Amino acid sequence: MRTEHEPVKAATTAARTAATTAARTAATAATAAAEPRQRWRAQAGVYLLVAFLAAGLFGALQPGTGLPAEVLQLTQFGPAVAVLTVALLWPARTGELLRGALPGRPAGGRRPGGRGRPAPGARFGGAAFPLVLLTAPVIIALSAGGYALAHGGAAFTDPRSLKEPFALIVAAQLLGACGEEIGWRCLLQPLLRTRFGPLPASALVGLAWAGWHVQAFAQGPVYAGGFLVATVSMSVVLGLAQERVRSNRLLTAGGFHTLVNLGMLLFTAEGSALAMVTLAGACLLTAVPWALRTPAATMTASAAHGAH
Repeated sequence: MRTEHEPVKAATTAARTAATTAARTAATAATAAAEPRQRWRAQAGVYLLVAFLAAGLFGALQPGTGLPAEVLQLTQFGPAVAVLTVALLWPARTGELLRGALPGRPAGGRRPGGRGRPAPGARFGGAAFPLVLLTAPVIIALSAGGYALAHGGAAFTDPRSLKEPFALIVAAQLLGACGEEIGWRCLLQPLLRTRFGPLPASALVGLAWAGWHVQAFAQGPVYAGGFLVATVSMSVVLGLAQERVRSNRLLTAGGFHTLVNLGMLLFTAEGSALAMVTLAGACLLTAVPWALRTPAATMTASAAHGAH
């Protein structure tokens, strides 16, 4: 025999069950949302740790190989080893981050993870490739000109005076630059891009990239300061260029990197603090137009998303 209170009890029980289910669903969703944030930190941490350790190991091995440093520095492959390590630990995620690094796997102008709308101008990414490559000689020209004005004379090394064939140096420099850029611009940049806007992500990669060149900080505070400004500025150029490049990102970054390295080899005084300061000024000047060309909405939208 049913009492008048039974419908009330049934409704109360149903409400409690629904509330419990909703709470569990919310907790599961919160946990799922927290996991990507935790993973990106772990992935970035593993990448940086291995990149630094592998570079140190390769630097110690180089003297025994007899390979001239002006041709190729083995330390440049530290980031590539770090990418391989991250790929072994998180294969699917690494494949997603590297999408667009090579021809045939366009990134589609989207941030890793498929979240958000295509980056502004991504469909016109082909134009960014020559623009990035043209930025490199502009940097070298400004740097060499500034050094000549400040020093009273230009610094120039005739390629024919180098100990190794210049064609060999060019090929080896491109290989080494790609060994670096597969890590800095093709893995770490898109990884940080999932949490930060393009400008903060590019600056953070630049800071890590600068710190990775530990030998530069043994050249004195002026040289080290100039090197820090130069690397962060170049990272901003490359990071913002990636917003408009759907594929071939490795060749884009590697080509820029190679041209800058070759320009420094031929048109700067090695180890000179003045030369590094003028290079820093040139890099900073060329980074400004890239920053101004990136829509403000793109600059801030991803940063707000990453703060969740």
